[in-house]
Amino acid sequence: MLAIALAACGHPIPPPGTSGELQVGVRNSPATYYISRNGDAAGFEHDLIQAFAQSQKWTLKWVPKPNPEALFNLLENRQIHLAAATLPQAVVKDRHLIAGPVLFETAIHIVYRISDRAPRNIAALAGKKLALIIGSGHTPLLMHMKRKYPGLTWSALDNIWPDELLSQLQAGKYDAVVINGMDFDPVRIYYPGLAVAFDLPDTQKIVWALPKHSPRTLRNALARFIELARRDGTIKRTYERYFGHVSRLDNADIFGIMQRRQLRLPDFRRYFQEAQTLTNIDWRLLAAIGYQESQWDPFATSPTGVRGLMMLTGETADRMGISDRLNARQSILGGARYLSMLKDALPARIHEPDRTWLALASYNQGQGHLEDARRIAQARGGNPDSWADVKAALPYLSRSEYAKVMKYGYARGAEALAFAENIRNYYDILLRLEPEYNPLMNLGTSEAGQAVPG
Repeated sequence: MLAIALAACGHPIPPPGTSGELQVGVRNSPATYYISRNGDAAGFEHDLIQAFAQSQKWTLKWVPKPNPEALFNLLENRQIHLAAATLPQAVVKDRHLIAGPVLFETAIHIVYRISDRAPRNIAALAGKKLALIIGSGHTPLLMHMKRKYPGLTWSALDNIWPDELLSQLQAGKYDAVVINGMDFDPVRIYYPGLAVAFDLPDTQKIVWALPKHSPRTLRNALARFIELARRDGTIKRTYERYFGHVSRLDNADIFGIMQRRQLRLPDFRRYFQEAQTLTNIDWRLLAAIGYQESQWDPFATSPTGVRGLMMLTGETADRMGISDRLNARQSILGGARYLSMLKDALPARIHEPDRTWLALASYNQGQGHLEDARRIAQARGGNPDSWADVKAALPYLSRSEYAKVMKYGYARGAEALAFAENIRNYYDILLRLEPEYNPLMNLGTSEAGQAVPG
């Protein structure tokens, strides 16, 4: 109550060490803070800040603002303790605020429409319609380059999100835009008509910002937390959760699923939704597996003998009670039940989303080879329950010095890695384009109550 009263009067809020509450200003973005599909707050910076607050036994109060300028004003008036908005270190220092430890470095992309000729360097942007977002920290870089390329001009846009900037580029309002990798890479799958032409030579160091007179105890606690989070892999695992898969698909892959979503998915959507009812696995994840396996072709067959839309082996089909692998409904329900079984087989201590990504690798290479990869991850100092560490270990399954000492021997671990990461991308696309399915709204439909033929 005291903190609220002081804030209302315009006085600085008390430090979190006194109040027991950390107040954090954030901006809605894929890299910082957003509301996930299950209604919970999420985001790379969100998760790290939450871990920091827990390490200090503080409660958290989030203060969302639409742009960095609004956050800077709160900091200058000492109405928040910390600001997180993918803030460049240089921008924070220019505002005479305190920059926290560097969280990560991000590339600075020049993004263009692939229907146009790609600019290869800064010189090629002279005379082009270029745009950036005010507060992104890109203006000083372009001002420096303008000395060498006087024809370089740009529009500086205020109060827009990176998604809006990309939408305007896609619509033809600009020829190219300047945008951080952390803003473009997570959403590039939604803009298959856009691509990175080249990166500027500098990277941006991303930090959290603190008020000029922030308590030294808070700054020291933050520095200790970030250092420990680097050493124990917290930052690595959090980064992996949100960004570890975002660069795997090329534009042809993205165009492919966009096109087949309209041409093929409608024939199978009800079967994927029925499979969700039976297994409680999001139908869009199951559809992403089906696309990765067969591009939603129910008659797909590989030289190794796996068949059907979900590309099941004969042995797996028998275990799942599938009599006809080329029957789309049987294949989808069998694949869903198989994935559910693989998830259930993992240790109960493994939480989502790692549990799902590990099960996907197992779907591709088998439970035994996944366990070998988990052992390798542990032997290399990693966490066998973390997808970030296991994915780094998977390629070692094909190396002779590891394969000969592993219980299940050689495996194409890199293939399992690509399989899981591609599905993560396809799932992201379907999450954005396809509505969630609520089985309770579909009770009584003819499909939902049928059993898989055995």
